Amino acid sequence: MKKFLKTVSVVAMASLLAFGSACGPTDDSSTDKDGNTIVKIMFHVDEKSAEGQAYKKRIDAFNTAYKDQKIKASASYVARTAGAADYEQKLTGMQNEGSLPDIITFDAPNCASYANSDLIYDISDIVPQDVQNDFLSLNKYNGKLYGLPIQESSAGFYYNKNLFRDAQIDVSGYTVDNPWTFDQFKEVCQKLKDKSITAVDMRLDATKDETATYLLYPFIYAAGGEFLSADGYTATGYFDSAETKNGFQFLKDLVTSGYTSYAIGATDFFDGKVGMYLSSGWTIPDLDNKYPEKFPNRDSWGLLPYPKGVESASATGSWSFAITNNHHEDKTKIKELLLWLVTPESSKGITDATGMIPARKSVETNYGAGSPESVLLSQLAKTGRERPVTVGYPQFSNNFRQVIYEMKDADVATVLGQKAAVLQSELNKLKK
Repeated sequence: MKKFLKTVSVVAMASLLAFGSACGPTDDSSTDKDGNTIVKIMFHVDEKSAEGQAYKKRIDAFNTAYKDQKIKASASYVARTAGAADYEQKLTGMQNEGSLPDIITFDAPNCASYANSDLIYDISDIVPQDVQNDFLSLNKYNGKLYGLPIQESSAGFYYNKNLFRDAQIDVSGYTVDNPWTFDQFKEVCQKLKDKSITAVDMRLDATKDETATYLLYPFIYAAGGEFLSADGYTATGYFDSAETKNGFQFLKDLVTSGYTSYAIGATDFFDGKVGMYLSSGWTIPDLDNKYPEKFPNRDSWGLLPYPKGVESASATGSWSFAITNNHHEDKTKIKELLLWLVTPESSKGITDATGMIPARKSVETNYGAGSPESVLLSQLAKTGRERPVTVGYPQFSNNFRQVIYEMKDADVATVLGQKAAVLQSELNKLKK
């Protein structure tokens, strides 16, 4: 795979040199008319979004701080209009065209795939060890460092306290250290259903991008399943195992029992029509600020951890920064922007806007005991399990999402068997 992409990149670059701007950018200059070295960075969000504005503030601050050093950051914002997969396809296209910016944001589970295909650069010797030690996690592949997290993530079940009170449901005893079980989760769902309330939005419709994979993969781990072998190249016997089937079957049973569906409206939970909503920390700012009628304050909503099966597991992994393997061989000044964007100050500023967990340990959080933020942080530390580390992560995620979509009308074991075979074939093509 790596050799193929290198070949494509060489051919693409030759075409660019031959045909000029008609085929893409050919200017290798990184200096503007004022003598500033321009460092280009591409973000995965809309500039006008809260997260986009947080990035913009840090870029503006960098340009002020580094004015005398003649380094200037130039940012572009490529919003994921068709989901994360759309953004990732653009990255691959830019790599093949030879038009990658100096720094990109990327979704953490794609680290192995991007590193293996030479899209991102080994920064092991660029990032000081004391800085590396201050991160809750790092983006590594084959022992080398390729990315630094923007923020950390965890997810859980937001719930409408008023609906729970009306249904006489007490979940106060369910904590990260004393999680509810799969059976207790179903019991809560049944009590909500008895009150003619849709129990939970499991986000089963979010299969067009990484959302469904990110939120739902922990249920398979919690059921005792695995997706791939330790080296990331074997799917058969893992993706279609009995334990993995049990995890997917639990999700399907929630549909069959009428606790959830594939057709819940995007705002149904926020409109008070659904009891629980599976989501990540990015929902905290929304509940705090956007829905005062149903959620006027934090007495009206709470956050519960993932339920436990044969073991506990929860979602982890968020977006990160990486230096690319583009045509700029000197990474000295690019490094300055990378390290600026992951300082404790940057980490706090960005996560204040997103509701996520700061990636740096040294960031003072001051989360109140029992707060949604403290639940996410505790869960991250105690039960977080990352998505499979494999050079075939895009293929894995695509097949996972297809299982979620197709099992609504088919036998789970049959679907898993089919997808395991497809995924194995795709992984075989990636072996060196």
